[in-house]
Amino acid sequence: MFRSRTRTGSATARGERRAERRVYTDYTGGVYGSMLAASVVIGAGSLGSLPRTELVLLLLLTSIVFWIAHVHAQLFGARLAQRTPDRRVVVLQVCREEWPIVQAAVPPAAAVAVSPLLGLDVRGTLWLALSVAVAGQIGWSVAAARRAGASRRLLAATASVNLVLGLLIISFKIILTH
Repeated sequence: MFRSRTRTGSATARGERRAERRVYTDYTGGVYGSMLAASVVIGAGSLGSLPRTELVLLLLLTSIVFWIAHVHAQLFGARLAQRTPDRRVVVLQVCREEWPIVQAAVPPAAAVAVSPLLGLDVRGTLWLALSVAVAGQIGWSVAAARRAGASRRLLAATASVNLVLGLLIISFKIILTH
């Protein structure tokens, strides 16, 4: 029997798919992307002065390259596992799942972009971007734990672990610049 799709029915189906995607969101890429952004800031800062526009582009473009690499690795892994689902759906799904890698680079890049408005020199800009990246790393990890239904104690533990990792990254910056 033929069924016609009404606007309400298709809108409901789209809403259900969006809700399903939110339920299965993986924030691992956000944590990883934040650590990547912090590493880019440290690397750029250890080379001396770097124009802000170049650092913003370096943060965003590096995250896009890593996003593409992660998408490729996921798709290649699925191919090796001989899974053959609908390619279009899988590619879009993997692209969406790995997108937090790019999202995590946006706040540190924005911090670099607005740093002149705050009167920051290059050194202050690097510290601001690094701080924002570490805060993002902690935020992504806590968001992941909350989404997974973790207890407050586990939320505090994941925040603490990511703070320690962030402080390690900051200590590398201090060691490299002194």
